[in-house]
Amino acid sequence: MPLPVTHPEPTLSRHGRYPYSALPDRPVYDWPDGKRLAVYLALNLETFEFGDGLGAELAPGGPQPDVLNYAWRDWGNRVGAWRIRDMLDDLRMPASLLVNSRIYRDCPGLIEAFRARGDEIVGHGRSNAERQGTLSEAEERALIAEATAVLTREEGTAPAGWLGPWISQSRVTPDLLAEAGYRYLLDWCHDDQPTWFATRGGGRILSVPYPQELNDIPAIVARKETGRAFAEAIIDGFDEMLEQSRRAPLVMGIALHPYIVGQPHRLRPLRRALDHIARYRDTVWLTTAGAIAAHAADRIEAPGPANGRT
Repeated sequence: MPLPVTHPEPTLSRHGRYPYSALPDRPVYDWPDGKRLAVYLALNLETFEFGDGLGAELAPGGPQPDVLNYAWRDWGNRVGAWRIRDMLDDLRMPASLLVNSRIYRDCPGLIEAFRARGDEIVGHGRSNAERQGTLSEAEERALIAEATAVLTREEGTAPAGWLGPWISQSRVTPDLLAEAGYRYLLDWCHDDQPTWFATRGGGRILSVPYPQELNDIPAIVARKETGRAFAEAIIDGFDEMLEQSRRAPLVMGIALHPYIVGQPHRLRPLRRALDHIARYRDTVWLTTAGAIAAHAADRIEAPGPANGRT
């Protein structure tokens, strides 16, 4: 009798950064003052190349130079960001600024105005006209080093966190960030709690949840939602997560871009949504991504096997 034909199981690609973990099975801990929901605003302050490179589009762009979309994005740094700053002042809400290092050159005084509020500065590459995940390892290491050097020089201290331009990572990005001294990254939206990532050489870096649903680019640019619908989603998401946080500590991030939600017709409903959250400041932790990372670092499990990342 002929033997049955067997086929080897296909080899599946795995990232090897963290093991599976179900939220209900994890240890429960608190944020400061016994709070269970941490809320942070991620304000992306970005710069773009004129006539070249990547950039979000208000409308389908024409041949370069694409003046329509370049000017729309530039409005965000010249007008929208300042209106958002004033709104955050009025609401007494902190922010984590995701900063392209070239914005110090292109928009003098912008980061300084937010620095005066005490906001956190997070590394966000050199500009949003490029993706780091398409670079060689040497080129990506150089990009991280250049952006970090500028932020460290301007702010007097190295940034603790990083978000890649366009949420772009190569297979070695977490390794390079850990080796560059970063303590947390924001690119992954795989959980509602911080997660340790294993890195090569036995290292680790913390992943803090960054939103892709409550993010104005996917919501408004990609899904074509109105500013009012985006604001309602923020309120509904907050109310639901506040209720869910009775069972476990959670992180809620809100990602904003001045050229999108700084527009007056979107800023007004956004203000109502953030005011709704601010009214719960005695119940939730209004904070920054860096503070979340620092608090969670010694309260969550160490990373699992790195699947060859030794």
